Amino acid sequence: MNYEVVVTCAVTGAGDTLGKHPDVPVTPKQVADAAIEAAKAGAAVAHCHVRDPETGKGSRDPELFKEVVDRIRSSDTDVVINLTAGMGGDWVPDKANPAMPGPGTDMIGPRERLAHVGALKPEICSLDCGTLNFGNGNEIYVSTPPFLREMAQLVQSWGVKPELEVFDLGHIRFAKQLIAEGLVDEPPMFQICLGIPWGADQTVDTMKVMKDQLPAGANWAGFGISRMQMPMAAVATAMGGNVRVGLEDNLYLDRGVLASNGQLVERAIEIIERMGARAVTPAEARKKLGLGGA
Repeated sequence: MNYEVVVTCAVTGAGDTLGKHPDVPVTPKQVADAAIEAAKAGAAVAHCHVRDPETGKGSRDPELFKEVVDRIRSSDTDVVINLTAGMGGDWVPDKANPAMPGPGTDMIGPRERLAHVGALKPEICSLDCGTLNFGNGNEIYVSTPPFLREMAQLVQSWGVKPELEVFDLGHIRFAKQLIAEGLVDEPPMFQICLGIPWGADQTVDTMKVMKDQLPAGANWAGFGISRMQMPMAAVATAMGGNVRVGLEDNLYLDRGVLASNGQLVERAIEIIERMGARAVTPAEARKKLGLGGA
């Protein structure tokens, strides 16, 4: 059981969710406001993607990230900033010639994927620790061992803590290899990502199996998507982990009731407190996670 829980709010993501929820944050101002809202509701960490303000689709434009970070940092609300570094790994084979990239491919190298992280130096950035069949189409998220080694080395040199996002057991195995090679500083920080098609399923048993494979002394959090977001928050807390909620992973507060990021944080904290634990402050999270400013 974890009695001092770090709550992360993933405020928007890059998925095609705008048609399902009219208030999913899109513009840099909306993303920053959502991070501040989540912090005021009790989240210690805000995990941020950016979107193209014109189309609403996920973006990796460093200028959009800069505006989000500047707005959060200039506010009077403290929150640990966690930026995604997962954009730029999408490969869709061309139907006529599968050896070539088709429509929807956005494939770039390690330094380009981290351009915004190197410029802005957030306290945390995500590091997706393996390749994954993503959904039921032909899209593959590509994150190879050489790419990951280079990305880990870069964020280490910048003093940014990598959040090792693991979607399957093989991802944990490789993340432990990064640690063994000295490319990830102690204590490592893992995010167990459950329910994403076709990664690990979101069940109690799956979370336990993955948690049991983490290295000793690791900080970790876990999340589920959609209707399993809150059950997996309870499971992670009970198993000694931290919690992630937010509109990136789930749009609903209750059946048929659209949520805000702040409401999802409040619901998660209510669950945590009913279990006899509490959500920690950003300052406490920095100390617990071994962040540079701790």
